[in-house]
Amino acid sequence: MNKFEQALREDRVIILDGGFATQLESMGFDISGKLWSARLLDSNPQAIVDAHRAYLDAGADCIISASYQASRKGFMSMGKTADEADRLVVSAVELALVAREGYLADKSTVGFPPLVAASVGPFGAIVHDGSEYTGDYDVDAEDLRRFHEERLTLLDRSGADVLAVETIPNFVEAKVLSELLEHANTPAWVSFACRDGKHISDGTSLSDAAALFANHPRVLALGINCTPPEFITSLIGEVRRVAPGKPVVVYPNSGELYHAEDNSWSGNACDLDRDFNVLDWRAAGARLIGGCCRTGPADISAIRQRILTTSQSFHSPQ
Repeated sequence: MNKFEQALREDRVIILDGGFATQLESMGFDISGKLWSARLLDSNPQAIVDAHRAYLDAGADCIISASYQASRKGFMSMGKTADEADRLVVSAVELALVAREGYLADKSTVGFPPLVAASVGPFGAIVHDGSEYTGDYDVDAEDLRRFHEERLTLLDRSGADVLAVETIPNFVEAKVLSELLEHANTPAWVSFACRDGKHISDGTSLSDAAALFANHPRVLALGINCTPPEFITSLIGEVRRVAPGKPVVVYPNSGELYHAEDNSWSGNACDLDRDFNVLDWRAAGARLIGGCCRTGPADISAIRQRILTTSQSFHSPQ
């Protein structure tokens, strides 16, 4: 049985990490440009390991690889060959595994080793035009199929415990992914980017999008990420209504608004104590809980402590 499947059999919350780019920026790295965090896979792989380690030390039970923006096309635009580009995509998972190995080597006891998820970001993350937040794509289903099949093939063989198919904003893209994931050897979760308490970013109801995976043999959990926390409780209900047999995964952003034209954020970050209602989300049915953009290790540590007040997280206390 796969480690992710084993984890889901435990009656505990699995605590996810937070925003990977957020942590790299806090470490002083400039991640502007189309490849964002993935650029450091080539220029500074140790920074990737260190960022993962920060989340493990904060109490994350699962770290998500730096492959969200990584693609063959993206790395080839930097002058890499196709083989070199593919190698860099896979290295995102390998570096997460290195971080986990180092973490375990420094711990005398761990109830269950943390999980490593391979991030499978949406098409919009690659074109870097903000369309992962709107679902407004200027490509057809076959274009999406070619893009995802190429990268899924690499990440499915990478040694990750689970494929984190995340921030999906578009119904056509979700349908393409549902078909491709049927052939994956690695189990997956799928999480959608949503614009309110009922709809994914392109306006499709979350219930319709989630229903694509309700009986999917390889998608073992469903949920929401990179969405303002105020909508999460309602969205959990939408997922559970159409896919009651699937564990729910939630990792919202800070509630701020991203501007793709200058890679900036506006608005006010939520108050973690007031707005990250993790105990309500747990009560509503969430089994995997973490943070996305603009959340950092301190936020994950706080989430962990809240969960521990009422139940257990996946691995033993720090």
